[in-house]
Amino acid sequence: MQTLTPHVYWAQRHGDIYLRVELSDAKNLDICVEDNTLQFKAQGHGAKGDNDYEFSLDFLEPVKPEVSHRSTQRLVNVTVRKQEQRWWDRLTLQERKPLFLAPDFDRWLDESDAEMELQAKKEEKINKVSIESRIRQDPYLGLKKGYLFMYNLVQFLGFSWIFVNMTVRLFILGQDSFYDTFHTIADMMYFCQMMAVAEVINPLVGLVKTGVFPAMIQVVGRNVILFVIFGSLEEMQNKAVVFFVFYLWSTIEIFRYPFYMLACIDTDWKLLTWLRYSIWMPLYPLGVLAEAIAVIQSLPIFDETRLYSIPLPTVLGSSFSFSFTLKIYLVLMFLGLFINFRHLFRQRRRRMRSRKRKMN
Repeated sequence: MQTLTPHVYWAQRHGDIYLRVELSDAKNLDICVEDNTLQFKAQGHGAKGDNDYEFSLDFLEPVKPEVSHRSTQRLVNVTVRKQEQRWWDRLTLQERKPLFLAPDFDRWLDESDAEMELQAKKEEKINKVSIESRIRQDPYLGLKKGYLFMYNLVQFLGFSWIFVNMTVRLFILGQDSFYDTFHTIADMMYFCQMMAVAEVINPLVGLVKTGVFPAMIQVVGRNVILFVIFGSLEEMQNKAVVFFVFYLWSTIEIFRYPFYMLACIDTDWKLLTWLRYSIWMPLYPLGVLAEAIAVIQSLPIFDETRLYSIPLPTVLGSSFSFSFTLKIYLVLMFLGLFINFRHLFRQRRRRMRSRKRKMN
């Protein structure tokens, strides 16, 4: 086989020289720098078919002797480090460019653009070091992550027990399981919802970066339904709406808590992430709708029993009915739905943007 010269394309940065050699299926590569001259030899398929190809380049300024290269099925990429980080007027010592050499416009940058790229990399490195130093300065980071991991694990186990218990009872008892849900599930739901108060405290003390207000809306709203509507009225405890409220709550949480639990150990499962940011879109409004039905069903009971009603002077009337407070709460419930839905949608959008940046 005769020896030929391949097509070579070049570009530079302040610290590096990039060469792209148009040679597919390259083998027997021999690339080195001696006396500031790059020597390239290889066998492969180039412009003249399968042959031996070689070339040499005398660099304009000193370069380091170490050469890195990476060959693909279609080409060979070669990177050479400059001795000094500076911009070269041209690549070769001789002013006249070799015929086989041409600019690599896919990687080509003017000096000003290269300087901007270099500055951006420096700023990114400084920001990364700054973030890492801030993280290292927190001596309690491991303790905080451990606490958050255990909290989310306990909540996940609690809501999983509720979900599995209700599902099994539904398959065995059918519709009959609707009417004794409270007496079977209430103790565990009480435990989980009392634990959920920590979700308001955690952002207040800086343990998590989520907003306090959305968390407070959800925790307070659920606890009103659980403790005031279901817990205080025995007449509500045997209604089917209890089943639907508990089942929707637990379905949402068995995906939310493991997502946060894995985030504490910097682990991301794509399927779980998709479920966490997608399944709430139909379930969360359905949960609020079930809560609203529970409130509406409780109104005549509160009117009849006068429970939590506030006695008033005779001039103002007999009493201030608690059902009127619940009617106001009913309006606020749907306002909270809008606020929380917008907050969760923004979280989902930020998460998807972050994933796209990582993929790019």
